[in-house]
Amino acid sequence: MYKVNVQNPCSCFIKNGFIESQDFATKVEAKEEATKMMEIMSRNFCQKHAFSMQEKFGDFTIYIKPRR
Repeated sequence: MYKVNVQNPCSCFIKNGFIESQDFATKVEAKEEATKMMEIMSRNFCQKHAFSMQEKFGDFTIYIKPRR
C-alpha cells in the first residue's frame, strides 16, 4: 500500500474537495495522483502558497507552504 499525504492544507485545497490522505495499490498510481494534484494546485489555486513534493519509501507527501 502506497500513500499520498498533504501537509498543511490551505483553504483552496479544502474548497476544491481534495483529500488529505489517499491509499494506492502501486507506487506508480500514487506518484501519478501526487503529480496530478501538484499540477492542479499550481495552476488553479490562489498563488499565496508554494507546493513541493517528497517521496519516502514509496509514499508521497505534498507540502503546502506560504509564499515569501
